[in-house]
Amino acid sequence: MPTIIMPRIAYPFPSLINQHVEAAHAQNLAFVTQFGLVNTPEGIAKFNKARFAWLAARAFPYAALHELCVIANFNTWLFMLDDQCDEAQLGKKAVYLESVTDSFMQILRNNTPVDSILGRSFADIWERMQALGSPGWQLRFIRSMEEYFTSCHWEAGNRAANVTPTVAEYVTMRPYTGALFADVEAIEIIEKVYLPAEILQHFIVQRLVLACNNIVCWSNDIFSCAKEAKQGDVHNLVLVLQHERQLSLQQAVDETARMHNEEVKLFTALEKLVPSFGEVMDKELERFIMILRSWITANYDWSFYDTGRYQVRAIEIAH
Repeated sequence: MPTIIMPRIAYPFPSLINQHVEAAHAQNLAFVTQFGLVNTPEGIAKFNKARFAWLAARAFPYAALHELCVIANFNTWLFMLDDQCDEAQLGKKAVYLESVTDSFMQILRNNTPVDSILGRSFADIWERMQALGSPGWQLRFIRSMEEYFTSCHWEAGNRAANVTPTVAEYVTMRPYTGALFADVEAIEIIEKVYLPAEILQHFIVQRLVLACNNIVCWSNDIFSCAKEAKQGDVHNLVLVLQHERQLSLQQAVDETARMHNEEVKLFTALEKLVPSFGEVMDKELERFIMILRSWITANYDWSFYDTGRYQVRAIEIAH
């Protein structure tokens, strides 16, 4: 893979990190070893290098330790599942993947035990989430996970058929394949931000969430494009742009960065257009938007400075 020159990415938001990050990392390591998600010295070394707890700590900077551990475990579990889909044959076996994700949905809907490493670890996370979230919140979270699993099936079908999605198809599906909608739902139980449905469903709030999602996913695609190209996985905005528009890899990276930067501009513009819902709700909504901002900077800071997951060889250039 050639070295990718990284276009300058900057956000008008502060970079924050939770004070409990080291304790959350220790708990997260105990969690993955307890359930066998990581079970070799090499696996533990790779896990420590990935520093998954730092992503959660940057995204949820004000969470208490227990809640931070829950969300760090959840996001680590998602990465473990993603790796099985991307790097192993599971991601190509669409029918088998559906049976696996159906079993996860049974955990969410009925607390049905699943006798597998991923199943037992997910059930443990869900038990702790249920203790934190209302029945209404649980239904919203279950819906977001169902959408995520459905997007995994879409990717698996593409891999099995050796199909590269169009840019339009990819942009439509990418917010779901990243599972960030589930993390946004988790703001309520992790950061204790309580907003009624009419605010969460307001079109400006919804578009802010989508912009946050796009920014996080598209910057992640820049960071991971070399890793995914090496694996032969086309589910990456850089790679679908390169394929559809016959661009060089650098041109595709630059176009992805341009699209990403336009979403950042949109996010900051939309923030100014959020209507007032009364003093109390306005404060809650500001806390909610603050976590969206944290997610944006968290993903960048973790990818570029914390984790060894992507091994980004990038030169950041000033414009």
